[in-house]
Amino acid sequence: MNLLRTILIGGIGFTALGVNAVETSRWHIAPDNQIIWSVNENIPHEDHIEMSGKAVSVVLRYGVDGEGAFRLNKSMVWPRLRTIPNNTHASLMRRYDWNPLAGITVNGRSLQRGEKVKELGIKGKLQVKSVVNQGYYGEWEIIREYFPSTELPALVELYQVINKGKNSLAVEIPKDGFMAQTDPSKGVKGTYFIEGKLLQNGYFTLQPGDTLRFSASISAHDSEASSLVLDACAEKVKRESLVASWMDNLVLETPDPVINQMFAFSKIRACESIYETQGGPMHGPGGESYYAAIWANDQAEYINPYFPYTGYEYGNVSALNSFKHFARFINDDWKPIPSSIVAEGLDIWAGVGDRGDAAMIAYGASRYALTRASREEAEELWPLISWCLEYCHRKLNEGGVVASDTDELENRFPSGDANLCTSSLYYDALISAAYLAKELGKGNNVANTYRKQASTLRKNIETYFGSTVEGYSTYAYYKGNDVLRSWICIPLTVGIDERKDGTIQALFSPRLWTENGLLTQAGSETFWDRSTLYALRGVYAAGETEKATEYLQRYSKTRLLGEHVPYAIEAWPEGEQRHLSAESGLYGRIITEGLFGIRPIGFKSFTLTPRLPQKWNQMALHHVRAFGADFDIEVKRLSSGKLQVMVSEGATKKKVYSVNKDGFVTVNLK
Repeated sequence: MNLLRTILIGGIGFTALGVNAVETSRWHIAPDNQIIWSVNENIPHEDHIEMSGKAVSVVLRYGVDGEGAFRLNKSMVWPRLRTIPNNTHASLMRRYDWNPLAGITVNGRSLQRGEKVKELGIKGKLQVKSVVNQGYYGEWEIIREYFPSTELPALVELYQVINKGKNSLAVEIPKDGFMAQTDPSKGVKGTYFIEGKLLQNGYFTLQPGDTLRFSASISAHDSEASSLVLDACAEKVKRESLVASWMDNLVLETPDPVINQMFAFSKIRACESIYETQGGPMHGPGGESYYAAIWANDQAEYINPYFPYTGYEYGNVSALNSFKHFARFINDDWKPIPSSIVAEGLDIWAGVGDRGDAAMIAYGASRYALTRASREEAEELWPLISWCLEYCHRKLNEGGVVASDTDELENRFPSGDANLCTSSLYYDALISAAYLAKELGKGNNVANTYRKQASTLRKNIETYFGSTVEGYSTYAYYKGNDVLRSWICIPLTVGIDERKDGTIQALFSPRLWTENGLLTQAGSETFWDRSTLYALRGVYAAGETEKATEYLQRYSKTRLLGEHVPYAIEAWPEGEQRHLSAESGLYGRIITEGLFGIRPIGFKSFTLTPRLPQKWNQMALHHVRAFGADFDIEVKRLSSGKLQVMVSEGATKKKVYSVNKDGFVTVNLK
């Protein structure tokens, strides 16, 4: 397909990812690092974005209609207000079209009559600027800002009305709002109270150039708490400060501004979706479904190994907390750890049996422990890691690979009795655990045993899964699988490269790669971003830098500046392309583990395999907060063709390395 096509999926315009597509973007990057949609004739258009705080999440379904007016639906989620039955999806949720501006008049006429939206901006909040020109009755600008409170169970809305005309404006703001009470039989704590408040009211006169500021909120509480009182301006400062802290650590600097910005925004979505629960801080995928709960894939495997790099301490606390929850289910009977712990830690979900969850947990926990570089935390996690490794060892089948009931797609697609993903994760976990055992002084026998098991497993993966599938020398995802699957990329991400050429050819073949990224299975129409994100990381790891960069640029431009922005998504057709949080963590890991090739091998040490694209002369990661340090990595191309790598901690501690193409260095921060 040579032309860009826009696919309307679930009411969302979806921009093609095809390599030969004509490059157009609805949004652009502004100097202040917002992304901006300057509204023109390309309307109507609708989109949605999820934003979260510790006690609330909101999905804003927003758009501009054919007349140029703003439209908004607010889908509210309160993770700690549990409903009955108190299961995975039991957060209190409501959708509202409530518009605090509807009753406001200016010179006796509706504030919004004849409104034309001029600009929308996103950077941790949604900002909308529009103009109203009612001729004789006046001319004004309306600015809206929407964001979640960082700590309180509330959506905060800030409004400005600016007099752009030559005469004064008489503005009347009525008392407005609502109070809803939920059915007490459907709440774990009985009735819940939901309030919409317009926080200012009265009569105001605006002279030319004057600005009137006011605010609104939607919040909820149980019968034991009182009605929420908040300072909207203070809440804005807190939200902006938090977003700035995420963006000021682990800063990517490349010649490609779109990849830089997508990486910066991915940290917002990855870090914001952590909810304070009675079971401690729990990172949740979101998507109007998954809150106050943790999963072995989303949290243990995808996001937790990434948190130490970001410098976000609350993220590290949530990671440790999730592993401690999984550790509660270590048992002497070698029964599987549940796939998910839900309802603030009070219940579990294991609805499809063993998904290879022990491999996911061991993989994530061992990488997290090394990168976090806390001996105390690592010692606390060691029993969980060693148990999960032994569980996997006991699950080895006659072919020497790990058996499981299904995989993380939970029977949406066949996975056989043993799948490639589970064994690959187990392989990487064994290697990480060997490094960790050395750091913790567990003895050479432990480390050597894990390394031997990894070496044997690698050979078994080749023998059991290695296959020619649809003409490509790659992997059968499970025994008997004869159709290409996207998860053939997994071995590349863990350093198994025996079949890298055929695998990369298969991944980017017309059978798997589409304008929407990788199909889960050739011949289907289903795609999950996690497969594409893993694949891009794996292709970098395998040394196919130019191909990986080409597709990363396309992907990043589409997700950041296209029709559905600004984060990685979950899937289609499932879930309306929800902005699930852990996928943004997977995007970040394309950079840390793929482009820069960081592989932890100790509390203060890692290998670095930089993949500098030919069109770039340099790249850098600033304020990397892993391995107990705050350091920068700068990579430059030398005239000799080699790469110069400089790792610096502050102004004085600098180490400079020379790296051949496809070479690596071992960095010790001691």
